[in-house]
Amino acid sequence: MRIAVLGATSLLGHHTARAVKSAGHELVLIHRPESRVGRLNYLEPECHAVERLDYVGLRRALKDIDAVVRCDDPFPQKPRRWQEEVASALDEANHFYAACLATHVPRILYVGSSIALPRHPEGLPGHEGLFYEGMPRWRNPFLLTRWALDEQAREQARSGLPVIIGIPGMSLGEMDFGPSTGRLITAIGSGQMTHYVAGRRNLIDAADAGRGLLLTLEKGRVGERYLLTGQNIEMKALTERIAQLLGVAPPQPMPLALARGMAVLGRLRYRLSGEAPMLDDVSVAFMVGGQFLDGSKARNELRFVAETPLEETLERTIRWFRANGYL
Repeated sequence: MRIAVLGATSLLGHHTARAVKSAGHELVLIHRPESRVGRLNYLEPECHAVERLDYVGLRRALKDIDAVVRCDDPFPQKPRRWQEEVASALDEANHFYAACLATHVPRILYVGSSIALPRHPEGLPGHEGLFYEGMPRWRNPFLLTRWALDEQAREQARSGLPVIIGIPGMSLGEMDFGPSTGRLITAIGSGQMTHYVAGRRNLIDAADAGRGLLLTLEKGRVGERYLLTGQNIEMKALTERIAQLLGVAPPQPMPLALARGMAVLGRLRYRLSGEAPMLDDVSVAFMVGGQFLDGSKARNELRFVAETPLEETLERTIRWFRANGYL
């Protein structure tokens, strides 16, 4: 199959592109003109440089594509009002879906985030059947953007587009050039992250996540969500293990109310001075917006099982960050 990947310079996009190539498919990368797509030249892809809002360019790039993976939802680079973040993300996605409709792409995978799922009402691991009743009350830009994009993807499927939703747990691994989720490691290593907010996460190796996303694209049912999970772990245990591997003091617990207050002050300081906050809304959302996850649906329907132990993921990711000057 000719499979296109949008956002292949991201952590998940890179590993999804690797999985596509390893499975013997023809790899097509659709990327922004300024993206450093040359990092993926070793995969020998066909490349199309297209702006996110370039509908004509997207149509041209998606011509004769058998399936497409959209994993280019950006991380907020600067503090903005949640209304701006949501509107911008939905606008970009609308251009993408319109181009898919015009070119009759047979299968579309939207790569979502587990933060779009509400907490299980009984405190059990979250599953694909959890939905918010209306807009989430926490006006966190990252949470609301991912929730809105999840709603949009499911609405596109209900309207007839062949959209499937793949939701990996928190992914760590090599090729995190941002870094994105790997910022947890680099912030602990640099001493910037001295505190954490208690919470629960599901952590999966990025290579396993990429393989799982390809399986979701190939075998998933249209309109369905699939959770691709690794190991459930408390933030306390995760941060302590990362600190131990880095040889630094572990972060200490911080009340959620204090973290939210610091994020608000960081936004105000950014508007006044342009100084990036030490603790922002995305960081707070990552620490407290997660929950343990149940991956039985993907295991039963897609035969997906994560293969990489957490310890190996952490050790390999830290080696990569050190080798590339992040630590």
